[in-house]
Amino acid sequence: MEPTKSNPLGIVNATGKVSGSPNMGQPMSSSYENRWLGDEKKSPLAHRKSLTTEESSSTPSTPSKKGKENPQQPAKKSQKEMTKAERRAIQEKQREEKAKRMTAQQPNKAGNNAKNDKSKAPAAPAAVVAKKKTVTKGQQNQAPWLLHLDAPKRPEATKDLHPAVVQLGLYFSEHKIVGSNARCVAMLEIFAKVIEDHKPPSDATFSRHIQKHLDPHIAYLLSVRPMSLSMRECIRWLKKEMADIVEEDPPLSDDDARSRLIEHIGHFIRERITMADQLIIQNGLQKIQNGDVILTYAKSSVVESLLLETKKKGIDFKVIVVDSRPLFEGKHLLRRLTAAGIDCSYHLLSSIYVALKSVTKVLMGAHALLNNGAVYSRIGSSMVAMAASDKQIPVMICCETYKFVNRTQVDSFVLNELGNPDDLVNTVNNKDEPVVLDQWRDQPDLRLLNILYDVTPSKYITLVVTEVGLIPCTSAPVIWREYNEEFGKRVA
Repeated sequence: MEPTKSNPLGIVNATGKVSGSPNMGQPMSSSYENRWLGDEKKSPLAHRKSLTTEESSSTPSTPSKKGKENPQQPAKKSQKEMTKAERRAIQEKQREEKAKRMTAQQPNKAGNNAKNDKSKAPAAPAAVVAKKKTVTKGQQNQAPWLLHLDAPKRPEATKDLHPAVVQLGLYFSEHKIVGSNARCVAMLEIFAKVIEDHKPPSDATFSRHIQKHLDPHIAYLLSVRPMSLSMRECIRWLKKEMADIVEEDPPLSDDDARSRLIEHIGHFIRERITMADQLIIQNGLQKIQNGDVILTYAKSSVVESLLLETKKKGIDFKVIVVDSRPLFEGKHLLRRLTAAGIDCSYHLLSSIYVALKSVTKVLMGAHALLNNGAVYSRIGSSMVAMAASDKQIPVMICCETYKFVNRTQVDSFVLNELGNPDDLVNTVNNKDEPVVLDQWRDQPDLRLLNILYDVTPSKYITLVVTEVGLIPCTSAPVIWREYNEEFGKRVA
C-alpha cells in the first residue's frame, strides 16, 4: 500500500482519496472564476455554504457529483439546507404557477358577472352623477371645512303644529328674537301654552302622551334655526320633568299633571333666569367703581341691566360699546344706555385696539359656559377678550348657571351656527342703488362665511359673575353638577 501524499488543500477520507475543492486539477483562472464568480453569480458566502453542504453530505455510498455513472436525481434538500437564493427561486416559481391558475379562472368569472350586471350597469353611474351635481350646486359657495353645519333655510310648518310654535319659529328664523335669555324664555312660555292646550286621546293619559306631542314641535324649532346650547339644556330639563311625572306613584290625573308641569316651567323661568339676573347684578356691582371705563361687546341683557343699575347707584363711569356686522346688536344697547344718561362711545370691532386705550374693565355676556371653562358667545367675543388680555385688562363674563353645559369644545368649527350669507353683502340702504355682489352665488370661486358664534379659551377670562358668586371659569363643571342636583331636589 502506497503512502498517501499529503495535500495542504485536502483531507483524506475513508476511501483513501483526497477530498478537497471540486476545482482541483483545473487551471487557476478557471477555478477562480467558478469559485468566486460562477454561472449563477453567487456571493462568496453563499458559495462557501454550498461547498460545506456538499462535503458534509458526501458518503462512501453516494457517488461524486461529477460522475455520470448513476443517472438518479439527487435527494431534495430541506429548507434549512437551502441557501437564500434557492429558497427565493422556489418561491418565485410558486407565485408564477399561482398567477397562471388565477388567470385561467378569471375569464369565466368575469363573463358571469358581466351577464348578471348587464342591466344594472347603465343606471348606477347616472344616479351617482346626479347626486354629485346636486351636492355641488348647493354647496359650491360654502366653506369646505364647514359643510357639516346646516345652512339656514326657510321654515316649513305642518298642520299638526301649534300655531304659537309656528309663529315662534318665524321669529327665530328672522332674528326678531335674539339673545339666549330671550330665546329660552320665549320657548318655555310657548311650550307651557302648548301643554295647556293639549288634550290627549281617549286611550292615553296626559303624562305619557305629552312628550310624544312635544317632540314634533321641538324638531320644528330645531329645523328652523339651530338651538343655542342653553336652549338644549332647557329642553333636557323639561324632558326630565315629564319623565318624573310619569314615574309618580300613585299616577297623577291629567289636570294635576298639566298644572304641575306648567308650574315647574314658570318656576324655572323665575328662579334660573329672572332672579339669577338680579343676583348677577348685585354681584357685579362690587367690581364697578367711580372713574371706570367699561367696554362691552354687542348686546347682552344682563350686562345692560347691570350698567343701568350701576347708573342708578350714582357711580360715575363711562361705557364703550364695540359692535360688528351684520346684526349690529350694539346699536340697541347704545340707544338704551344713552337714554339713561350714561356717557357712551361707539366703535366697530376693527378698531378694538383703539378703543382699549382708556378701558379699565371688559364686561361681556355669554351664550354658554363650556365644561373646560371656555366661553361660547357671539362671534367677535374671543377677539375682544384676547385683545384685552394682551393689554392686561381684566375680562369679566356675566352668565347664569343654567347656561353651564356639560360639553367641551376647543374651536369654533365643530359646533356653530351659520347665518345668512346675504346679510354680508346687503349693505346699501338706498333701494335704487345696486347691491354689492348681488350675483355672488354665480361665482363658483367666491365663498361668504357668516358664522354667529365663537369660543373664547379660559385663559383669556379673568372671572365669571354668576348668581352663586364670582367664580373662575374653570369651576364651571363643579357648579354645573352641584347646582343642578340641588335644584332637582328643591323642585321635587
